[in-house]
Amino acid sequence: MELKNAIKNRRSIRSYKDKEVSKEIIEDLIDCARLAPSAKNRQNWQFVVVNKDIKDKIADIMIDKEEKINYNLEKKIYNAESSVIDTANIIKESPTLILVLKEHDENWLAVDSLSVGGAIEHICLRATDLGLGSLWIRDIIYTKNEIAELVGHKDLELISAISIGYPNEFPKQRPRKELNEMLEWY
Repeated sequence: MELKNAIKNRRSIRSYKDKEVSKEIIEDLIDCARLAPSAKNRQNWQFVVVNKDIKDKIADIMIDKEEKINYNLEKKIYNAESSVIDTANIIKESPTLILVLKEHDENWLAVDSLSVGGAIEHICLRATDLGLGSLWIRDIIYTKNEIAELVGHKDLELISAISIGYPNEFPKQRPRKELNEMLEWY
């Protein structure tokens, strides 16, 4: 698939077929992430791939904490309604979950987050290129410490996750602004 087609066809997939994704394909996705640009070439990411049992435990941690969290405070901080239970169910349905972690670093800058975002986008675009679906997951932030500890990385900070699998849906593209709404020339 041409890159522009992958960009145009990429969708956030929330329903997956019951079909495993091979280790070779997952390694290919991570290899594409490894090649993403990184501010000062820090390559400040670490990936942990989890399948069935651990993935379901992660979803259960999210669901359990969902009932205890103070969303009034969370809504103010993250400006979002809770979608944790929906996201946890998507994680359970997807065959593979890729956790994205970073070192605890007091010198972490916004550009470091942008670098990680670039690596995640490389994964999502390559997944589309290979006929896979992906979902870039934010809702793990509420349980990032518990999940990092579960996978043996309490020394790292979990910052995002990506579900990967064969899509069981083909959603239309969500509305996008027109180019002239976001581009200025001087």
